[in-house]
Amino acid sequence: MSAADGAGELFAAARQVHANAYVPYCRFPVAAAIRSASGHIYCGVNVDNRSPAHTACAEANALGAMIAAGEREIVAVLVLAGRAGDGMLCTPCGGCRQRLAEFVTPAATVYVAGPEGVRAQFRFAELLP
Repeated sequence: MSAADGAGELFAAARQVHANAYVPYCRFPVAAAIRSASGHIYCGVNVDNRSPAHTACAEANALGAMIAAGEREIVAVLVLAGRAGDGMLCTPCGGCRQRLAEFVTPAATVYVAGPEGVRAQFRFAELLP
């Protein structure tokens, strides 16, 4: 199975909300999609703030939506960022890795995508050993 095969629905969901990111300061829109153990997909976008310490990451917002829905287990995460063709890999920041670690299953996959599609995939344990 290729990265795109396991991430198709996650990518489509993140792509649908990506333009809704509020980024007047950093100008770097990020969207995240989380698949819970039940199969539902929860999305979030980054919400910028003049004070960078108060910016809300896309992954944290997607996680909040999942928790608010009563779910507690993540099987996959997709992060969509960057510009088409730049090849950049934007994985969850350290804070989001810690947040996600509370809820990921042992085999959870993290997909990294740009506007053109999935660029890489990792086991969550590779990102936060």
